Amino acid sequence: MPAAAHAAPEAVAGDALDAYRIPSEPYYRGVADEVALYEAAYSVRLPLMLKGPTGCGKTRFVEFMAWRLGRPLVSVSCNEDMTASDLVGRFLLDADGTRWQDGPLALAARHGAICYLDEVVEARQDTTVVIHPLTDARRMLPLEKRGEIIHAHPDFQLVISYNPGYQSLMKDLKQSTKQRFAALDFGYPDADVESEIVAHESGVDAPIARKLVHIAERSRNLKGHGLDEGLSTRMLVYAGSLIAQGVGAPEACRMALVRPITDDPDMRDALDAAVTTYF
Repeated sequence: MPAAAHAAPEAVAGDALDAYRIPSEPYYRGVADEVALYEAAYSVRLPLMLKGPTGCGKTRFVEFMAWRLGRPLVSVSCNEDMTASDLVGRFLLDADGTRWQDGPLALAARHGAICYLDEVVEARQDTTVVIHPLTDARRMLPLEKRGEIIHAHPDFQLVISYNPGYQSLMKDLKQSTKQRFAALDFGYPDADVESEIVAHESGVDAPIARKLVHIAERSRNLKGHGLDEGLSTRMLVYAGSLIAQGVGAPEACRMALVRPITDDPDMRDALDAAVTTYF
């Protein structure tokens, strides 16, 4: 291997994690004691698993906690094509020869960021195994290609998220992975809180936000009866944003709520009827 391959990871001007710092407070509306529980977990650097339906605020919560704790946040959206090298790093060739580039997991572990693996179950199981040494007392990350072991920075924490409702026996976290994490359950907030969130995030007034939440509640009652998942808070914010831009409420709901969630004609008719009831 060329000598250049053993050089230190590429230096970055200033703080290696400057680009990953949250510059201002993200809006997050707490619904229980999740903020205090996260702070307790971070105080002892427990790996943390966030479980809940899509669009319920898991990612926003992590962003808020990273800002609150003053830590950079390195986020990775996991997918089935992601390899271990995508997480830990690889050698690259450039005009100066061979150099090593840390992946997001190695970057966070080396410099002390929170690393957030979103929808981790989408990654292949042989890929997620690389996180194991970071989630026990060892707190280390072997870089086998480089012949290096990163001992995690004292401020490093690993956070993962996934939606249990979408998982199957063929696509789920191994027990050997799950048992390495503490866990927080997330769900959609109660109607008053969700209305407050939708109004704040989209710019619509409170009465319209409440109507959108009522439509979502009807859709969530159809989960398992024609819908895999009910309307998420994120989708309600999308619909509210369209309404705030002057789009008619029925048209905004069809565009942002009904059409994306199902192609089944009967389900669309049922959701369209709910929209008509409130708008």
